[in-house]
Amino acid sequence: MHNVVISGTGLYTPAHSISNDELVDSFNTYARRFNAEHASAIEAGEVQPMPESSSAFIEKASGIKSRFVTDKEGILDPDRMVPRIPERSNDQWSILCEMSVKAAEQALERAGKTAADIDGVIVACSNLQRAYPAVAIEVQAALGIKGFGFDMNVACSSATFGIQNAANAVQLGQARAVLMVNPEICTGHMNFRDRDSHFIFGDACTAVVIERADLATSPYQWDVLSTKLATEFSNNIRNNFGFLNRTAEEYMTNPDKLFVQEGRKVFKEVCPMVAELIGAHLQENGIAVEQVKRFWLHQANLNMNLLIVRKLLGRDATPEEAPVILDTYANTSSAGSVIAFHKHQDDLPTDSLGVLSSFGAGYSIGSVILRKR
Repeated sequence: MHNVVISGTGLYTPAHSISNDELVDSFNTYARRFNAEHASAIEAGEVQPMPESSSAFIEKASGIKSRFVTDKEGILDPDRMVPRIPERSNDQWSILCEMSVKAAEQALERAGKTAADIDGVIVACSNLQRAYPAVAIEVQAALGIKGFGFDMNVACSSATFGIQNAANAVQLGQARAVLMVNPEICTGHMNFRDRDSHFIFGDACTAVVIERADLATSPYQWDVLSTKLATEFSNNIRNNFGFLNRTAEEYMTNPDKLFVQEGRKVFKEVCPMVAELIGAHLQENGIAVEQVKRFWLHQANLNMNLLIVRKLLGRDATPEEAPVILDTYANTSSAGSVIAFHKHQDDLPTDSLGVLSSFGAGYSIGSVILRKR
């Protein structure tokens, strides 16, 4: 049995950003057109008018001010409102592979490792672009890594579940080091014509190197002290897109083939579950919550994060204790908590304790207790 560390993290950020004002302008243009085209039916009570959105509503509801996206023009076009991402030939690296490689190269450099040091690749994300071959095997080939690779999906908790899988492989001696990558083009599954959710997601990719502690040389090492995972089935966050849709083609364009959620139910049910799991996880490891210097939480909604940490600490957290990146990145699904970790770890002193936690569809919740070396 080997001790395990996270020795490097990486982040790929798309070149384009959309502000709330830009997104709202596009949405409201569409809403006005819809209401004008259906004016008679709306007046007759046969069709509900489409309410307009506002930047103030978005920021109050979520804390989001902008988001990075793979394609800006297609999203903001009121006639389209879908990112335009051209299909690539099978002879080209896929877009998820391309994102993964960019984040992975940064993580490998930070870890002081090369492809020859890695024995496995896990691509863990919500939005895989195809069923097979596994994107992880493609990333493995693009980077020149030997060994194994596989994809996994636990929605927004994919990264923490991926870290546990990687840590287990390293701990048991099945790999010296594993690269865990989270490529998320969340805008591809968004309904940009839904006022309640059109602002939630952005795109990004993160990467984490998990390796044997006795082989690590990076100055950025974190001991993986413990991991804890939990799942509980719920339909309150769901996406029904899949290959079986073609067998019931009359429903292929229904809204549930994109992201749908019962936001108020999710807030009410998930926040206490996350706080309870993190609290129990710390207690099982003999760690008082007051000893935790930083909580890198899933970046879905500012109000959720504030409530979760308040339940844990019994008070409001400082920005240093629970850093926020969703104001500029929005919800990037599995990548969110890792972005927070990547950007807000170097200032902590040796022996600092932190918790990396995710939560999302499933429901799925993950907690990773880390200690800085």
